[in-house]
Amino acid sequence: MSQIEVKDVRAAMEHACHWLVDIAQIQTDELPADTDNRQGLPYESWRGSIRGEYSAADKTWWSFCPIWHTGQAVRALTLASQVLGQDKWLTGAKLAAEFIYTNQIFDESNPSHGLILAYEDNPTMVNTSAVMECMEGLMQLANAENDSAAWDRIIAAGDFLVEKMFMPEVGLFRDVYDPASHSVLLPNPYRSKDDLGGRPLIDDGVLVRLYERTKDRKFLDAHLKISDRLVADQRPKGNWIDYGPCHAAEGRFHPRHTYWWGKPLLDSYHATGDARYLETAIASGEFTARAMRRDGGYIRNTFTDFNTDSFGHVTSGSACAAILFLSLFRETKESKWMEFAERAISFCMNMQLIDVQDRNLEGVILEKVLPPVNHTDASPYYIRDVGTIFFVTAAAEYLKAV
Repeated sequence: MSQIEVKDVRAAMEHACHWLVDIAQIQTDELPADTDNRQGLPYESWRGSIRGEYSAADKTWWSFCPIWHTGQAVRALTLASQVLGQDKWLTGAKLAAEFIYTNQIFDESNPSHGLILAYEDNPTMVNTSAVMECMEGLMQLANAENDSAAWDRIIAAGDFLVEKMFMPEVGLFRDVYDPASHSVLLPNPYRSKDDLGGRPLIDDGVLVRLYERTKDRKFLDAHLKISDRLVADQRPKGNWIDYGPCHAAEGRFHPRHTYWWGKPLLDSYHATGDARYLETAIASGEFTARAMRRDGGYIRNTFTDFNTDSFGHVTSGSACAAILFLSLFRETKESKWMEFAERAISFCMNMQLIDVQDRNLEGVILEKVLPPVNHTDASPYYIRDVGTIFFVTAAAEYLKAV
C-alpha cells in the first residue's frame, strides 16, 4: 500500500524534531539576541516556547501566538517520542508544556481561574481558539506521564472556556477575553455568520477528551451543540466560508480551517452514531483533497473556484490535510484517503531542508516561498514552526497506520 518508505519518514521526523528542540525551542527565560518580541507579548519567561517565525533573508526570528504553536509542538514531540522511541523528544515536550502552565492563571480566588494566556492578534487579549489549540498536546503528555496534576490544570482550562466563553443557545464560542477586566471582548472581532457574535470552535476535539476524562456532560453537550452548528452552516459542503478565518466576501478559504473543524466531527460521530457528523467529516476530506495541489502542496489563498494565488505556499496545510486524510482512512478503510495522505506527506518531506549553510534551517520543513523580496535576490524562504510541527504529527500518525 505504501508509496513512501517508512525509513525515509522516520528520518525526516528525526530531522524535524531536531529543528524543533535544538533550534526553535527557547532554553532561557529571556529571548535570544536574534529573536524579536515583535508583538510586545507580556510573557516574563520564554523558556520552553517554540519561536515560530524565521526569515531566511535577514536571519531574524519572532513568535506569533507562541501558546498554541507550542501546545501543538507538545503534541508532535510526545507522539514522536512514542513512535521513534527517543526520550529526547519527550523532554522537549515537557519543557514546552511548562511554558504553557507558567502562563496559566491557576488560582481559584481569581475570576479568570483556569485561563491559559494565549495571546494571538492582540498582546493583551486571549483567543479562545488559541487556548483550545494548545490543549490536546497537554492531554497527550499528561496521559503519557500519568500526570494527574497536569490534568487538573487542563480541566480548569476547559471549565473556563465552557463557563465563560460558550454560548449554548447558538452553539458558538465567543472569541476574545480580556484577562485585565475579566470580561469577554465585545463586539466579537472575528467574522461570524449572521453576526451571531462567535464561532463554532471545535478544534482538536478537546471538549470530547475532557468529557472522556471527567464524565462531566457539559463538555460533550457543548461539543455536540457546536457539531450541530457546523453541520447546519456548511458553505460549501465540508467547509465554512461564513466564519473567520475564511472570508466570504472575497470567496477565500483558510488552509487549515477544514482540518480544525472537519476532523473533530469524527469524535461527534463516535459519541453519538449520528451519520450526519461522519458525512460532514468526509465532505471536509473531499473539499481538502480538491483544494490540495497535484503534488500534495497547498496554497494559503484558495478561492471558491479552487483557483489559487501563485505564491503563499503553506506546507502546514499539506500536513494538516494528511492528518485529516489518515483519520478518514482509519474510519472508512477507503484506500483513496491513504493515497491523498501519502501525497501530502511526500510534499512535506520534499520541502525539508537538511544540507544547509544557515544552521537555523537544519531539519526544518519550509512553510512558505515568497515572491522576490523588494525586487532583490534575497532568500524567498520563510519559516513558520507550524509547518514542521504538523509534519511531525502527520508523520507519526502515518507510521502508526502502515
